[in-house]
Amino acid sequence: MKIVLLGPPGAGKGTQAAMLMSRYDIPQISTGDMLRAAVQDQSPMGIKAKEYMDAGGLVPDEVVVGIVRERLQAEDCENGFILDGFPRTQPQADALKHVLAGLGKQLDSVVSLQVETEALVERLTGRRTCSACGKGFHLRYDPPAEDGRCNSCGGSLVQRDDDREETIRNRMQVYHQQTAPLEDYYRNEGLLAVVDGMGEIPAVQKAIVSVLQDC
Repeated sequence: MKIVLLGPPGAGKGTQAAMLMSRYDIPQISTGDMLRAAVQDQSPMGIKAKEYMDAGGLVPDEVVVGIVRERLQAEDCENGFILDGFPRTQPQADALKHVLAGLGKQLDSVVSLQVETEALVERLTGRRTCSACGKGFHLRYDPPAEDGRCNSCGGSLVQRDDDREETIRNRMQVYHQQTAPLEDYYRNEGLLAVVDGMGEIPAVQKAIVSVLQDC
């Protein structure tokens, strides 16, 4: 099963991808996680990517496509994958199609999660991450036992720069301008399935599995 998950920041793509990974025994490929790892390592690519991530913009295609191409050639992608956070633009979608064709593969489905903007702002501004071990929390939905401290290691919880409200709203604008048109792109390819992402996590998961069963 080869899947792309679409949706604005905070729509739940990462959460749903993790569940699908377990269900179908295929890897979740999150370009966001890979880029943040590069930023943390302060690699040349990471330093370049950080400038765009901090401003809420999109990382240049040559950086992202290179990461994805290498990842899709890994052995654990033999039976499928879940792309979370890529593609984000039509040129990236074209590049992905080219990469997959070169590997003798093609997508089975593109699932677009629909969530209202204000709900997304609430989700994202409440996120906190442990500065020591990287464990994630949410001030409303998954709060730490001790304010500002990680349950696992006791490290300090911080808010990522790209989870601040001003940056989030900029990211939403970027998404609607550059990424939302991918729905039309994949609808024309006969691959698009739209799922309401406003419900509880299990309900959204059930809806996604239902559309994938038709692939």
